[in-house]
Amino acid sequence: MTMGTHDEDKVLLSAIDDPEDLRRLPLERLPAVAQEMRDYLVESVSQSGGHLAAGLGAVELTLALHYALDTPRDRLVWDVGHQCYAHKVLTGRRSQLPRIRQAGGPAGFPVRDESPYDAFGVGHSSTSISAALGMALAERAGGEHRRCAAIIGDGGLSAGEALEALNHAGDVKADLLVVLNDNEMSISENVGALSNYLTRLLSEPLAGQLRRGARDMLRYLPPIHELARRTEGHVKGLLAPATLFEELGFHYFGPVDGHNVEGLVRVLRNLRDQPGPRLLHVVTRKGKGYAPAEEDPISYHGVSCFDPARGLTKGAASKLNYTDVFSRWVCRAACTDERVVAITPAMREGSGLVEYARRFPERYFDVGIAEQHAVTLAAGLACEGARPVVAIYSTFLQRAYDQVIHDVALQRLPVLFAVDRAGIVGADGATHQGTYDLSYLRCIPDLTVMAPADEAECWRMLATGLTLDGAAAVRYPRGTGPGVALPDDMEPVPVGRAEVRREGGSGVALLAFGALLPVAEAVGEELDVTVVNMRFVKPLDEALLRRLAGEHRHLVTLEENVIAGGAGSGVAECLSSAGVHTPVTHLGLPDAPVHHGARGDILAEHGLDRDGVRRTVQGLLQQS
Repeated sequence: MTMGTHDEDKVLLSAIDDPEDLRRLPLERLPAVAQEMRDYLVESVSQSGGHLAAGLGAVELTLALHYALDTPRDRLVWDVGHQCYAHKVLTGRRSQLPRIRQAGGPAGFPVRDESPYDAFGVGHSSTSISAALGMALAERAGGEHRRCAAIIGDGGLSAGEALEALNHAGDVKADLLVVLNDNEMSISENVGALSNYLTRLLSEPLAGQLRRGARDMLRYLPPIHELARRTEGHVKGLLAPATLFEELGFHYFGPVDGHNVEGLVRVLRNLRDQPGPRLLHVVTRKGKGYAPAEEDPISYHGVSCFDPARGLTKGAASKLNYTDVFSRWVCRAACTDERVVAITPAMREGSGLVEYARRFPERYFDVGIAEQHAVTLAAGLACEGARPVVAIYSTFLQRAYDQVIHDVALQRLPVLFAVDRAGIVGADGATHQGTYDLSYLRCIPDLTVMAPADEAECWRMLATGLTLDGAAAVRYPRGTGPGVALPDDMEPVPVGRAEVRREGGSGVALLAFGALLPVAEAVGEELDVTVVNMRFVKPLDEALLRRLAGEHRHLVTLEENVIAGGAGSGVAECLSSAGVHTPVTHLGLPDAPVHHGARGDILAEHGLDRDGVRRTVQGLLQQS
């Protein structure tokens, strides 16, 4: 692959500052733009890190959508958003792309405040059809003549929300175009000249008029109409995977070659003004145009900086991260207890279940992007004596909140939630920060919530969860811990028992929940304050809290979670109910979105690094 080294080398791309510039080009120049775009994406992401494979696969589709539709007046709603880098380049953010996902640079996903071309903010999957349908219905009610298109990946269709939206759109007959970006060929491999020809033929306005006219006429002859309807469905089923979408009320077109940009434009032009719900099935290849990403799209889904000429290389072995700790623990647990089963909502690699899936395939369930189903599936398994472990990111567990309450906690079922990426995750920004789980979990009855401060504690807390009669959650951060060696046994932690790490003489006690304990210990040594590893968010060590409140002039809680309703709030509630009035200062995250940037910078911004905690404690000491 030939790659330029400077933006000015992209002769066509460097002249495109918005989609109007793109639409001024002759159609036959779009393949050249696509090549320049692909080169630029590899070049930029290799310098900044970010999502790569999905975006490379969506280059031609992105160009065709902006070329055939009148954006931003026409609404493009992307699903998930990691395929949107080419979209950002075309919509005035080309020069900023090398700083994507960095503080002050563009977000890694569409954000409404960032550009009028980002019609809807997305980070989680399967929302695009619902959002675009809402826009289409608003346009209908307001009499606007504005097209709405949702672009969803095939994986996104595994979530119930996408299917609910398809069902509703077909029922209300909204003027909505859904583009299915099938980048794994999971629905059909029927791509080729004949298929493209049939799709273009079926998408022609005349063909649509003839089909609608024939249907209207046949309605006056019910037996013939029913025979024709069934025959049409069977014939189309032989040619294309249309049956499901047609039954939901959509006119299905495809599959088409998603890397033939000129063909895509022609089809989109034919479809853009047809009435009713339409679904265009586009087949693409993740990583298209960059051989290493084509061969290994999983590794190139999200990347750190790399040399495009060499591709990704394995670095030197480093200490275990928390996901590695979970991976080792769950395999060990499965070896010692045949009741253990592992469940993930399409996050096998990210959640550390690759080795488990290989070793225990009969006790491993990847349910797709279906978090609600994952939790209720675990509840059903628990009803029959299994010990399910749901491996899930903090930000994705939000999507199954009702199921955690209704299906697990209220029935006191022993489901263990391994909550990864808790706290600040950094570059993925507001949609992916795990900053709410302590608040939304600790209010659920009969749910034990644990926050380990190091790797060994994470291991033991996971083991603790398996011993409980009810539900439990162990929330741990992204990345590495302080480097504490893992234990050889599965000894649990005493439930609801905190640990005093140092006794200070200054009159201030720092109560740390989870990964910020090292910060508390450093400040404790420097300023001679008491430091407590709280360990349990629920149940709290109430006896210790009362003792600390009686022995200190001021308590400070420290957590990598929003202050509102978080662990510190639990401490204040506990003391208040006991009639204790020792002042409590809460250090945590604000009641506002936490945007993208480096984790360390974000913690410093909100006073959660060593300097920030020191300043807070010093201020309290000066008041004494």
